[in-house]
Amino acid sequence: MALLIIRITCFMIILATSQPCQTPDDFVAATSPGHIIIGGLFAIHEKMLSSEDYPRRPQIQKCVGFEISVFLQTLAMIHSIETINNSTLLSGVKLGYEIYDTCTEVTVAMAATLRFLSKFNCSKETVEFKCDYSSYMPRVKAVIGSGYSEITMAVSRMLNLQLMPQVGYESTAEILSDKIRFPSFLRTVPSDFHQIKAMAHLIQKSGWNWIGIITTDDDYGRLALNTFIIQAEANNVCIAFKEVLPAFLSDNTIEVRINQILEKIILEAQVNVIVVFLRQFHVFDLFNKAIEMNINKMWIASDNWSTATKITTIPNVKNIGKVVGFTFRRGNISSFHSFLQNLHLLPSDSNKLLHEYAMHLSACTYVKDTDLSQCIFNHSQRTLVYKANTAIERNFFMRNDFLRDYAEPGLIHSIQLAVFALGYAIRDLCQARDCQKPNAFQPWEQIQSKCSKECSPGQMKKTTRSQHICCYECENCPENHYSNQTDMPHCLLCNNETHWAPVRSTMCFEKEVEYLIWNDSLAILLLILSLLGIIFVLVVGIIFTRNLNTPVVKSSGGLRICYVILLCHFLNFASTSFFIGEPQDFTCKTRQTLFGVSFTLCISCILTKSLKILLAFSFDPKLQKFLKFLYKPILIIFTCTGIQVVICTLWLIFAAPTVEVNVSLPRVIILECEEGSILAFGTMLGYIAILAFICFIFAFKGRKLPENYNEAKFITFGMLIYFIAWITFIPIYATTFGKYVPAVEIIVILISNYGILCCTFFPKCYVIICKQDINTKSAFLKMIYSYSSHSVSSIAVSHASLDSMNGNVTMTNLSSSGKSATWQKSKDLQAQVFAHTRRENTTSVSKTLPRKRISSI
Repeated sequence: MALLIIRITCFMIILATSQPCQTPDDFVAATSPGHIIIGGLFAIHEKMLSSEDYPRRPQIQKCVGFEISVFLQTLAMIHSIETINNSTLLSGVKLGYEIYDTCTEVTVAMAATLRFLSKFNCSKETVEFKCDYSSYMPRVKAVIGSGYSEITMAVSRMLNLQLMPQVGYESTAEILSDKIRFPSFLRTVPSDFHQIKAMAHLIQKSGWNWIGIITTDDDYGRLALNTFIIQAEANNVCIAFKEVLPAFLSDNTIEVRINQILEKIILEAQVNVIVVFLRQFHVFDLFNKAIEMNINKMWIASDNWSTATKITTIPNVKNIGKVVGFTFRRGNISSFHSFLQNLHLLPSDSNKLLHEYAMHLSACTYVKDTDLSQCIFNHSQRTLVYKANTAIERNFFMRNDFLRDYAEPGLIHSIQLAVFALGYAIRDLCQARDCQKPNAFQPWEQIQSKCSKECSPGQMKKTTRSQHICCYECENCPENHYSNQTDMPHCLLCNNETHWAPVRSTMCFEKEVEYLIWNDSLAILLLILSLLGIIFVLVVGIIFTRNLNTPVVKSSGGLRICYVILLCHFLNFASTSFFIGEPQDFTCKTRQTLFGVSFTLCISCILTKSLKILLAFSFDPKLQKFLKFLYKPILIIFTCTGIQVVICTLWLIFAAPTVEVNVSLPRVIILECEEGSILAFGTMLGYIAILAFICFIFAFKGRKLPENYNEAKFITFGMLIYFIAWITFIPIYATTFGKYVPAVEIIVILISNYGILCCTFFPKCYVIICKQDINTKSAFLKMIYSYSSHSVSSIAVSHASLDSMNGNVTMTNLSSSGKSATWQKSKDLQAQVFAHTRRENTTSVSKTLPRKRISSI
């Protein structure tokens, strides 16, 4: 389909009469060449003079009222572009600019916009009409500005034709957020909606409910007024009056309307709070007049003028009352301050603003800094002719501090953000293109680009070293944090007690509840070992029951003691089942007390056996007397076990074990038994260890007993296994974390239980089953006789050696008459213990058997 193309010849825009179409140099405020040109719109002058011709012609008239604050805004744009050019952001690509003065007039801004949209590198400055501008190459790639929302809306409607990006640095009208009407408009400041909502909230919280409001008669003022009325009603705030001022200074009725509004304020004496949505020049005239009329109120300032130096430097401005305002976010503008200090070094041949500023500055040489802005403004009302000279340049250099003090940090920062946002967008487009060529990309492509790539869900924005909030890096959310939207400023924290999230998560996951379950492979293995131990206990019990009257069983303390010990082993093996499965209060309290009491009872029984063995084979009369006094089996068992019962009872009463929900692990919830009191738990285990150590000492002293009766040696081994197991348990238990903590204690219980069971009963079972020939009364007595004979010989030799050392060696007559007292005791012992042997070998035994008390055997 053929496209209809209409070529429109651009007219020359100058300050005099029309001339042939050429570059309107008189209209450009500042320019700099580059591979990519960015346009700028700033209201550097407050108004445009009215035409005196009749009939009125379509001419752009001369602009007057030089505004220092807006002049600084243009310098902020130039500085930001130069900063990018001097950095590595756009390597090999230079940004240029064309800045135009809108003179606070929509018509002038539209004229500048026409030039922005004119075809690139066209000598006739033409704007082509097309049905599709996708491949159209305009003069500039993007536009920054304008400051006022009314002008911005008009410019944006024209730029929408080519979807040229327009970045606003001060336009806050809420309607500009409508992407249907303004698809190519972007901004670095929030809309008025948030500011107005904050104002209404402030008024309501301050207790003010009867206020006035003053706005401008344009889209910005009307939209702000409508939004404020809605927010005021929502906060129960009543509006006493609503006054409107003409939007532009070119309107001659402004002064009349200001007087009328101030008279209204005086009449409404009960209204002490006034909300002001005006431009700086409106507020300047309003406050000057209010000071003359001695009006003192509370003024709520919009971001347009809340921090304006032009307002704060009004003489006697404090007389108007108090001002509470809202402003833009501030950033670090120290580099801009440095730029201002070297402003005299900036090339001025293509910057008419510098020429004009220097000219006004020269005319106000002897004016103080506090009055300099007003002097420049007043001086710019007249027609001037600039003549450069050395005195002007020197004066220009000396007054740079004035500019630094006059800069508004919020607006300067917003302009810097706008320029750098475009810079990063261009960088992204130029990564795969040669941007030194003018047709590298079309303006509308930048709208699809951002300063930084979009952060996906699971990531958050991390501000880089740049001060610009639009430029950031994407960082993955750490563990236990998530983000479920794009470009989230921070990750959200999961509820650590119930949920978790992996790195770069888009949601939180519910923690799994863990404990040592019955079907866990380790739990099954431990249960099999426990069941096997119970089977061993039952088998040993059966073997001992069927061999009740054999010497091996009788020498083990009898079936009653053996049954008690076997029952303790059974309970110890059974107690391991309480460590497996979901912890309950009952199981937590039962498992430790059951193990502690049953194991203590087991050690107490073994202790009596060790004491009995030591008593039976003791050769020291004093030790034998002490052991005989000490040996009270039932009392020992009940006392030792009773102490443990008391310990466990106190534990259960004052600090009983309970079920604890451990949420300290990142991904799981551990259900575990909290022991209640580590002191009580340690006391229980420590008491068992003391009994085991005493038992070990007694058994160790009797380790050299006869081969077939050497139970003490095996008890010693059993106690050693117990000590090794529990000494190893302490560091492992202290460092193990999670659901396998109970398994550690089960393993130690099984090791110590198996060790004592095997050392105490398995050797006897071996003798009963495999060595039946030595499990007879006669064989047993012969073994004792052999051991006793060896012991008497050793004692006789020891006595002879001792007498020889004392020089009093005597021959001992061991006659068969038995007159010696020692041998008489031997006969008594013989009669008590070895009756059967005495009948067979009376003479032999009476000559050789030593004094010995083994009646307990």
